[in-house]
Amino acid sequence: MSQKKNAGASKVIMTEMVLPNDTNTLNNLMGGRLLHWMDICGAIAAQKHANAKVVTASVDNVSFAQPIRLGHVVTMQAGVTRAFNSSMEVFIQVWGEDVPAGIKVATHKAFYTFVAVDDANKPIRVPELIPETEAEFELYKSALRRRQLRLVLSGRLLPDEAVELKELFTGK
Repeated sequence: MSQKKNAGASKVIMTEMVLPNDTNTLNNLMGGRLLHWMDICGAIAAQKHANAKVVTASVDNVSFAQPIRLGHVVTMQAGVTRAFNSSMEVFIQVWGEDVPAGIKVATHKAFYTFVAVDDANKPIRVPELIPETEAEFELYKSALRRRQLRLVLSGRLLPDEAVELKELFTGK
């Protein structure tokens, strides 16, 4: 497929408010609820890039840096970092905001992988991604190493075949 899309074209911002039903006994947003919201935000970004239905293939490198409290506003930003054959890596960043206090803090981030599928749920090719900014280019480059690590850990790629990943450790 010769179709290409700019990285910025898939960017999605989603906002939620933490309500009592979203919290644990400490009045913090439950991790599972946040992962659910992040999955939705990431899927929208992947769908915009692929112009197709997508399914979640993996979630990794989730960081839980700060809790988000009851009543705070949660803002998520998702964007495709790299597209492979039928899969796309999506980077999702999360901020928690205490609106009355005027405090907004980066709280979470993660990499999700989505696969584009047709009406029979079979994987389909996705457009190539073109990074535009320095930050997008860095995420694009490192996405291949993260993909190779996921494939090695799942047993679908032999460690010796993960060339870019090996270069991190050997310099060769």
